[in-house]
Order: sequence, then structure tokens, then C-alpha cells
Amino acid sequence: MDIGRRNNVNVIGNPRGRAVVLAHGFGCDQNMWRLTVPALVEEYKVVLFDYVGSGRADPSAFSEDRYASLDGYARDVVEVCEAFDLRDAVFVGHSVSAMTGVLAAGTAAERIGALVMVAPSPRYIDDDGYRGGFSAEDIDELLASLESNYLGWSAAMAPVIMGNAERPELGEELTNSFCATDPDMARVFARTTFLSDSRDDLKTVRVPTLVLECTQDVIAPREVGAFVHQAIPGSALVTLDATGHCPHLSAPEATNQAITAFLAGLH
Repeated sequence: MDIGRRNNVNVIGNPRGRAVVLAHGFGCDQNMWRLTVPALVEEYKVVLFDYVGSGRADPSAFSEDRYASLDGYARDVVEVCEAFDLRDAVFVGHSVSAMTGVLAAGTAAERIGALVMVAPSPRYIDDDGYRGGFSAEDIDELLASLESNYLGWSAAMAPVIMGNAERPELGEELTNSFCATDPDMARVFARTTFLSDSRDDLKTVRVPTLVLECTQDVIAPREVGAFVHQAIPGSALVTLDATGHCPHLSAPEATNQAITAFLAGLH
């Protein structure tokens, strides 16, 4: 199988630089990183890709069985790293992709040497002693709405997820991205995302890790950022002066500064 075609992989930037893999979240694609790429390409080899079921990835490669768990997406990440012979790469994962990076690093330690987690959440549903931001009923309702009317759900939810109501163009962009995703594939990715529980996996991380959170984020509240930071030994936590769940779009300068400072400190 041509992994580059399957995941619409694009490698740009400095061919001699350390590889930085940029991984998008649910309902998005690699275009969501366009404001981050210019901050990286001069010094780093930047690897962009789309998960199967998203963007311009090959839809014929979609398998509900494979992508019904985050392990399937993590296998995609490892296979991209293998296909392009990436070693000691820095994996930058947004939202659910942050946890995909954790799983990939655990199975292919030689491929991923550092993690940047942008607005991560290891579990979206509240639990005893843990605040994920949603009750089980909230998530059931969210998934039922998504499955019954995906386009309507996207139009209603994307602006809420993005935040920044005073900049409606940001919400419109996320809405358009959601709506460009095949509804059946999005349904699988949504259930995989919102029903996941990766809290125990955080304890397995052994690579330098940066956790980026926003001051206000309805999807990943600050209690979640603190939890992730505390669960990963030696991780760094940076609270961005940003609102919403997509700081790489709403506050790219602050996001890029935090990422490049972290990269500069790696050896």
C-alpha cells in the first residue's frame, strides 16, 4: 500500500532538519496547520498528513473496525513514520491527535522522540475525581445529534468548539472543514474520540513533552491540561493567551512561539 497516497502525506521544509509531524484533530485536515508551517519550514522537515476519513486521504482505505479505536489512527502514524523513514521525530498532535501521538510513541519509540500536545484530552467524560468537561449524557446527546444530522450538528457545534465568537470567520472555517468530511467516517471518528479513555496511557510517556492549553476551551477545560501535565513525568505545561479549542488558528503567534521554544530546547 502506498502510505503517502493513503494519508495524503506532504513533506516540506528543511530536508536536513529534525522531522516535525503535524497531526490534525477530529473533523479537520492538514490545512489547519497552515499558520504554523511557516514558523517551522526553515529549520525543520515538516510532515503533514490526513487521517483516513479526513481531508484528501484515500477514502477506500477506510475500515470501521480499524478506526473504531485510537490504536488504528496510531498505527497510521507509525506507518507514515516508517514509510518516510522518520526517526526521533517531534509529533505535534491537536486535540484527540495528542493521544494518538502518545500511543504511537509507545509502540515505535525510535520513531517519535518528543510530543507537543495542543489542547489535549485523555477523556472527555467526567469521572470520579476527574473533570473531562462533559457528562456521559452530554456525550450521548452529542453523538446522537451528530449521527442523525451531521451537517446540522457541524453548523451548530463548530463555532462553539472554535470559540472566538467575535471572529465568526474562524467558526465558519471549522464548519466547512467538518462539512467536508464524509458523515459515515466522521461518525466513527467521533465515537472513537469522545468515548476514548487514554488516561492510563499518559503514564507510559518517556519522551520530552509540551502540553499546550488555552485559557478557555469548552472541549478541554484547564483541569484537563493540569491532569495531563501531572500524569506525564517531566512534561511542561504552557497556558496560551487564547480561547477556544484551536489555538493554532485563533492565536497562531502564541502557539508557534511555544512550539518553537520547545523545539529549540530539545537535543
